[in-house]
Parts: sequence; C-alpha cells; structure tokens
Amino acid sequence: MGANSSSISELPENEYLKKLSGAEPISENDPFWNQLLSFSFTTPTNSADLKLLEEATISVCKSLVEKNPRTGNLGSLIKVFLSRTKELKISAECQNHLFIWQAHNALFIICCLLKVFISRMSEEELQLHFTYEEKAPGSYGTECEDLIEELLCCLIQLIVEIPLLDITYSISLEAVTTLVVFLSCQLFHKEILRESIIHKYLMHGRCLPYTSRLVKTLLYNFIRQERSPPPGTHVFQQQTDGGGLLYGIASGVATGLWTVFTLGGVGSKPTPQLEQCSPLANQSLLLLLVLANLTDAPDTPNPYRQAIMSFKNTQDSTAFSSSNPHAFQINFNSLYTALCEQQKSDQATLLLYMLLHQNSNVRTYVLARTDIENLVLPILEILYHVEERNSHHVYMALIILLILTEDDGFNRSIHEVILKNITWYAERVLTEISLGSLLILVVIRTIQYNMTRTRDKYLHTNCLAALANMSAQFRSLHQYAAQRIISLFSLLSKKHNKVLEQATQSLRGSLGSNDSPLPDYIRYWNVVEVFQNCSCTYLGLSPSRVSCGLLLKYMTSSSKTLCSASFFLISSWYSMYRACSTPAFVCVLTHTLDLKETVY
Repeated sequence: MGANSSSISELPENEYLKKLSGAEPISENDPFWNQLLSFSFTTPTNSADLKLLEEATISVCKSLVEKNPRTGNLGSLIKVFLSRTKELKISAECQNHLFIWQAHNALFIICCLLKVFISRMSEEELQLHFTYEEKAPGSYGTECEDLIEELLCCLIQLIVEIPLLDITYSISLEAVTTLVVFLSCQLFHKEILRESIIHKYLMHGRCLPYTSRLVKTLLYNFIRQERSPPPGTHVFQQQTDGGGLLYGIASGVATGLWTVFTLGGVGSKPTPQLEQCSPLANQSLLLLLVLANLTDAPDTPNPYRQAIMSFKNTQDSTAFSSSNPHAFQINFNSLYTALCEQQKSDQATLLLYMLLHQNSNVRTYVLARTDIENLVLPILEILYHVEERNSHHVYMALIILLILTEDDGFNRSIHEVILKNITWYAERVLTEISLGSLLILVVIRTIQYNMTRTRDKYLHTNCLAALANMSAQFRSLHQYAAQRIISLFSLLSKKHNKVLEQATQSLRGSLGSNDSPLPDYIRYWNVVEVFQNCSCTYLGLSPSRVSCGLLLKYMTSSSKTLCSASFFLISSWYSMYRACSTPAFVCVLTHTLDLKETVY
C-alpha cells in the first residue's frame, strides 16, 4: 500500500503493512500513517478475488494478532481514524476528497483486521487488544482508554450525521459494514450471546442516545436505494457495481448472521441485482435486522427493537408515549413503496414481517391501502416459486399472508381487486382474475406441493389457517379457484379416510407398538370442516361457492342417505343455474362426477 497503486498479489510484501504488523510500536502522530493510508488499488468484487485477498494478507494479520499486545499498533490505527472523523462533516461540505479518502482507507483496514481478530479470539481477548495503552517509563496507574465503545459510537455518528453524497457513499457503506462485522461475534458461538460486550456498548452508554436516529437512517437508506456512485467520483479507484471490497467481506458475514437468525436454516441465496444496485441499502437492511434481533439485556429490553415497534407515520400528529424514548416518525408511503419493490430479497421479507407483526402503526397503514395488490402479488410470487426459495423465505411470506388474512376488511377487499394477465402463473392462462382467487390458487398450490415434496406439517397448518381466515369472505370466485378448492377437499378427504382406516386397524391390534405414528391429517380435516361451514353462508353471492358446499357434503359423507340428498341438491342447483350457464358451477360439477360414483 502507500502512495503507489498496489495489487492483491503485492500485499504480502508491502513494506507499510509489514511495519504495521511488525514488532515496532508506531505512534498515532507518526507520518507513517499518511503514507499507509494513501493507497489505491482495484478492490475485489467477487468471491474468488476475496479469497485471494484473505490468502494474501493472512501472514500480515497473524503477525499483527501476535505482536499487537506489545506494540498497540491496532489501537494507534483506530486513534488515527477517530481523529480524522472529527472533521468528516466539514470535509464533506467543503468537498475535501483527499481527507475523506484517507479516512475511508483507515476504516477499510480496520474492518479487514477486525474480521480476522473476531474470528480468532473471544470478546474478552478482543477487548484487551483495543484497550492496550503504552506506558512511558516511570509512569504508574495510567487508565486504559476503551477504544471499542469509542469506535462504535464514532461509526454510529458517522452513519447518522454525515450527509450521503457521492464522495461520502463509500465511507458510509464501510461504517455500516464495520458495525455488521462487530456483531459477527455470534457466528463463532454455538449458544446465543446474552451478555456480549459489543451488545452492551450498543444498548447502553454513549451509543444509546443515537438509537432512534440510527434506526431511522438505516430505514431511509433502505427506502432510497441509492446506487453506488459512478467511476471518477472519488480520488481512489472503485468498481462500478460491486460497492467495494468491504461490501464483499460483509456480505459473507451478514449471510452467516442471517443463517443464525433463521434458526440454522440454509443461508439466503444471493440476489446480485439488488446488491449491485444499492450495496448501502442492502447492508443497512442487514444491520437493521441484526440490531432488532439482539438479545434483551437482563435489566433493559433491546432499544433497537423498541424503536422498530413504535415509529409512526410523518402524517401522524399524535404525541409520542413517554414510556418509549426511542420512537420517531418516518414517511410510510415511501416505506410501503420500498417494501413492495424489494420482496425478491428475503431480508426485505423479514423486515416486512417484523413491521406487520410488531408495529401496529405500520400494520394499520398497510391494511388501509387501496393498492394492496402491490404488496400481496410479490408475496404470492414467492410462494408460487416455492421450489426455488429457501424454506425460511417461504415461511416468512406465508406468515405475512396469515397476518393479513386476520383482517376481515382485507379478506373482503381482495375479491374486489381485478388483475389482468398474471404472467408468472404457468398452470393456466389467467387473463382476468380477482386478487382473492389468485391468493387461493397459490396457497392451495403450496399445500399440494408440500404434501408431495417437503411434507412439513407446520407449513400445512399455516396454509390452511390462511384459507380458513378468508373463507367467510369468499366472493365471486374464479372458476379455476373453485375447482382447485374441490380438488383440495377431495385430496384431504381421502387422507382423512385413510387415517380412519389405519386408526381402526390399530384399535383391533393389527399395528405393532413399534410402528410409526399415523399422519396428523385429522387436524387438517378440522380446517376442512371450517370451510364446509363457511360455505353455507352468503349462498346468494357465488354459484361457485354454493357448489363447493354441496359437493363437500356429497364427497365427504359416509352416509348413503346424506350423500344421495347432497347429490339431489347439486342437481337442483345445476337446474337453477343452467339457464345462465355459470361456468364455475358447471366446471366444478363436471369435475366432481369424476371424483366419486353416485350413491343411491
């Protein structure tokens, strides 16, 4: 590194890095730092180059880990960065590129080193590296300065106070990234960290007053989706799309953290288009999710979660509750638009779930929107492509639907929204269909996929619960949706009958004590009964719905008399509607005649 450009292959032999990791202490006032921080080289933007970087710098990092307790050079580097950040705001206003460039490079090195330190030692050992203070000969009782808290507070101040301009984009991104790396301590512990030193600093002391401002800034970074500035904006070289080396480093760290917060599920699949468009927005969202999921302290709840649970719309003029000092206001319309546009990312889906579940102000606002299809359609597309999505992404999307369908107003309004040409639905050409009918089709498809592939009983429960929530408000169903409902009921009734037969055999002693337990389809059948009961309501509103109820009685009844009566009612309803040739009724009636023989 230094004033001349460097490449990754040259880093192991770089004289400035060797001096930084050497046995000689370097004062924070040494001119060496100006030379070290004047580097410029093409930063890696893919995993292969990142691996090369780690391999090239591993000897330097190991040497620093070994010698830093005696030299304190890491502390000196951090102090150099802290001294330069005091004038960052003025430098941004005065367009001082050189000053911001060197501050950026200092944070760049700190973050790279921090990632190695955290992966190789405990938090207590890390704190010793940050609190080392060289004592002059003959001095006694000198207190060590706690650089961890000071660095954390400085990074938060940088994020919330430095204006986001082209010349400050990279240093803002790396400040967010460094906080993510700090929080990556959880990755190296099997148990949940309940008394983490880093968590304590973030939720108490000097960082606490910035809680609401930090959450608000991270949300606005996500909302604005600011693209990485074009080449030539900075003095130092930068890739057009990648967002810099630190973005690549933190993407791997954040993916690991995402795995931890999804209960050990498979890590989220990369979304390169989103990452390339706005690395700052993506990293800000990841940091926000990590902060919101920090474990509560023994004496106080997580302030970042409190801030997410209580923020209000900018148009809301009601007073804030005195019990929550972290509340703030944000533009709900902009937030809603960003949430609708970014649902291809599982991080954005988790944010939407958190807001709907924990923030009553956001939930009320979303349910009152007249363009709810802009939010529901991306969620349905996630469920439709269930085989391409990770299980936690599918679960989040399904739970979001479950939350929405708990509202009767939502269940009514979705049948009034007419959609045209749903191109991603491949099973059938849908030139015109209501949002409610499409929702039914996608949920039933998810159930049938799960029954044949994953066999996850909790996924079944949530899907059927969503259908049960909507069933009392079914209106003017599409004929294909009515047919799929009948097919689902037929399938579940067969499973139900199979369970009854197995239970009967078990009571007769035909099953041994070591046999596997019976499938829990009885629970599903209880939900089918809910549909059957709901089908008797509002009979005059939907021929499809009437036929569904009658056909249920016909297909599921074990009584020959009731079955015959149900078929007679079906025939009567067919005679009543054949004059108007209702397509949905004719469709489901024809379909039913193939499902079960007539019983007389």
